[in-house]
Amino acid sequence: MFFLKDLSLSITLHPSYFGPSMHAYLRSKLLQDVEGTCSGEYGYIIYVMDGMRIDVDKGRVIPGSGGAEFEVKYRAIVWKPFKGEVVDAVVTSVNNIGFFADVGPLGVFVSTKLIPSDMRFDPNLNPPAYVSEDQTIEKGSHVRLKIVGTRVDVGEMFAIGSIKEDYLGVL
Repeated sequence: MFFLKDLSLSITLHPSYFGPSMHAYLRSKLLQDVEGTCSGEYGYIIYVMDGMRIDVDKGRVIPGSGGAEFEVKYRAIVWKPFKGEVVDAVVTSVNNIGFFADVGPLGVFVSTKLIPSDMRFDPNLNPPAYVSEDQTIEKGSHVRLKIVGTRVDVGEMFAIGSIKEDYLGVL
């Protein structure tokens, strides 16, 4: 699910960056450090809104180094997947224990226990696939799945998915 969130980040600057273009440098550093990253609390930071209206405080000098620390406040569009959310994904690999799919930056694993019982793994196909009478799941297939659980590691998020319900499976 997508959210618009007010966030902040502390950025430390070396004294060589002090000057008339310091605010522009802080803005570009913020965009570079934040966009496309993942935090467990907020999810994936997709886009920083209002790039030219980012709020930079006066900063404080760090004793002993001569650098300064600035608190930068910004608004961002974040995407955080939730348990029970239905999403569209692209299958990246298929094996005998299930298949892996990508939902944008999120990696999802669908186990054989969460695949309908009428679908069977066929390792003899090229590429290997899960096959039933009316659908085939192979690398590159587009599937609709339901997220049944998520796990957050440092800077990355993973999920477990299911296609065992009505209206889920190959698109």
